[in-house]
Amino acid sequence: MSTGRRIRWDHVSTVVSAAILLGAELIGAGLAAGWAVAALFNAGWVTELIFEGAFGLLAIYGIYRFIMKAKSVEPFVEG
Repeated sequence: MSTGRRIRWDHVSTVVSAAILLGAELIGAGLAAGWAVAALFNAGWVTELIFEGAFGLLAIYGIYRFIMKAKSVEPFVEG
């Protein structure tokens, strides 16, 4: 049965579009930061991958937190 709740597609598309833009920037910055930190310490390629992975995971967490905050400002459902 219908509960009277409708998906607000304009809010969903706004948040998804912003998350894609933010995600591209965060992932790129995370990978670049991992490469730069590894180069700073003159580390090997395995350590570089570990740094890039750690900063990449932080970027993904940042994207997740952005979407959760954006959902509270732009609710996906009404009713």
